[in-house]
Amino acid sequence: MSEPAAIPPVDGLEIRTYFVRGRNALVARADFTELFVDYYLHQGQHGHQHDPAHDGLLKEALAALALHCASRPWNEASAWTIHFQEPLLNLFLTGDNRRGWLVGQIFTENVKPDGQPRFISDIVREGDEPRRSVVDFGEDVTDSFQAVERYYTNSEQRPARFFRLDGDDYVMIAAQPDCDLAWLASLDVPVVATLDQSEELRLLEQRHYRWHCGCSEERMHQMLAPIMRTDPESLFGEDALLRMSCPRCGARYVVTREALEGYIASGE
Repeated sequence: MSEPAAIPPVDGLEIRTYFVRGRNALVARADFTELFVDYYLHQGQHGHQHDPAHDGLLKEALAALALHCASRPWNEASAWTIHFQEPLLNLFLTGDNRRGWLVGQIFTENVKPDGQPRFISDIVREGDEPRRSVVDFGEDVTDSFQAVERYYTNSEQRPARFFRLDGDDYVMIAAQPDCDLAWLASLDVPVVATLDQSEELRLLEQRHYRWHCGCSEERMHQMLAPIMRTDPESLFGEDALLRMSCPRCGARYVVTREALEGYIASGE
């Protein structure tokens, strides 16, 4: 396993990974209460109020992505897009192992009802070309855990199971080479809750993550500057300001024509 270029600070969400001896499986587990509190604070700060069912889908997906990331190399970042038809929405999430950042948001507007639920995974590993995987997971899938499990089966080419225990305690159990697949398929919440009593677990790692995007007004200026240089009217028209949101976390920004012109004039 490669070492991180920059180790995240030891705070926020702690995820522990274990190896199950005799079963050849990896377990990742964490209490997500703190991360979910940060998510709701972020939503409130920017005036977002989602349907509770949609929030539930995003929280499950965030937990699954975080547990997945904790089992991956240190120099890897992942982005997932999960497209549901019922309810009609997109979930977009990213996780960066080197920085220990997690973020996600819900899209319900301008989502195409194309009839095909789909899971898109983009992986970036330092020094390698980006990799994309697309899995059509079927209309019988009704929650984020099932969608991620289909992704594992079809793209990762190995099964993984996801469980919610008491409160915000979530667990991923993923097959490793020579895994006891019958045992993995038989697991349920009561068994997983007492796994440390029934199985021999060896601690592998402890990693830390926090809700963070890295977006800022300056980043918005960077995104808009090329268009402003060539076709400013397509951005502002007759208006003096532009309202926009971060495509990663949904943070809302107000960009004025004057500020953007000043940014461009400064040569940034």
